[in-house]
Amino acid sequence: MARAFGGPNKYIQRAGEIDRLSGYLEPLGKHVLALIDKALFDQLSERIDRGRSPGLDIRFERFGGECCTSEIERVRKIALEHGSEVLLGIGGGKTADTAKIVAVDIGARIVIAPTIASTDAPCSAIAVRYSEHGIYEESLRLPRNPDAVVVDSALVAAAPARFLVAGIGDALSTWFEARSNIESRTDNYVAGGFPAPEAGMAIARHCQTVLMRDALQARIAVEAGLLTQAVENIIEANTLLSGLGFENCGCSAAHGIHDGLTVLAEVHGHFHGEKVAFGTLCLLMLENRERSEIETMIRFCRSIGLPTTLADLGIVEDVPAKIGQVAEAACRPGNIIYATPVDITVPAVRDAILALDAFSRSIR
Repeated sequence: MARAFGGPNKYIQRAGEIDRLSGYLEPLGKHVLALIDKALFDQLSERIDRGRSPGLDIRFERFGGECCTSEIERVRKIALEHGSEVLLGIGGGKTADTAKIVAVDIGARIVIAPTIASTDAPCSAIAVRYSEHGIYEESLRLPRNPDAVVVDSALVAAAPARFLVAGIGDALSTWFEARSNIESRTDNYVAGGFPAPEAGMAIARHCQTVLMRDALQARIAVEAGLLTQAVENIIEANTLLSGLGFENCGCSAAHGIHDGLTVLAEVHGHFHGEKVAFGTLCLLMLENRERSEIETMIRFCRSIGLPTTLADLGIVEDVPAKIGQVAEAACRPGNIIYATPVDITVPAVRDAILALDAFSRSIR
């Protein structure tokens, strides 16, 4: 009978919004630590500084590249030395997660400005910590969501199309994993865990609708350097709808298999959402969903350039043994894969991955 819903205090999406950041920072604090992805540091630090309000003290810091213990501690020390009242994370999902973790640790406010729409990390009170080599270690449930998520859609659309496509892959898991959690009666990630609310389920379903409707048009537009309504819709689906959907409904084997895949060196060149997309297909096979549904999702992923086979992820040698390692890692006690409404064992997960790969290869 109980239910709970969580999300960011504000979500703003508009072209050119990076130049208006001061308006969102000022009400939260005067001393701001801006953690920015390396590739965009020079460009965006100068741009934000030009639009900075006179009363704001902003320290700009390059993100080290991995949301790992050493980077979290490094940023935490800088934030304390600076007396930061606000942590501003600018970049991808790992930058956002690092900013969220540090802000919660030191009692600062949180503003996230994603520069790509490749994950649903910006809106949530979840942060994923990896090793320094990019291997999944744990998911952290933080006590609060960001105070503001500010998305400059022109900046996001200017990034390589592969980032947007990876975000579609991450968002693709939202409804299917929500369905898993509803059927397994697993609690969501809000306030210690509650049953999914109707609002969360509706958002997860609509996320899927938007992806099916607009993904291909959005990819083509971004490849041509264009910002269209379809692109705006997909940015929202990847960032807001998927973020609210997964936090309020939960994850399952799509992300569990992603986490297992990170033990293989071959996949480290692939984005989070690309691996989640493949994990989503494996989830459908693991749950023994209708063949037509699995085939439709395989064809959808192919149409926009997401991986549908192990070879697409670079896994081509010693495949059974390596997928056994993936399954073992995915099935560690306490992992999110156990929210899937089937009996979870290492052999079952291994065989589902291999079966999905074989089925995908059979589709022409």
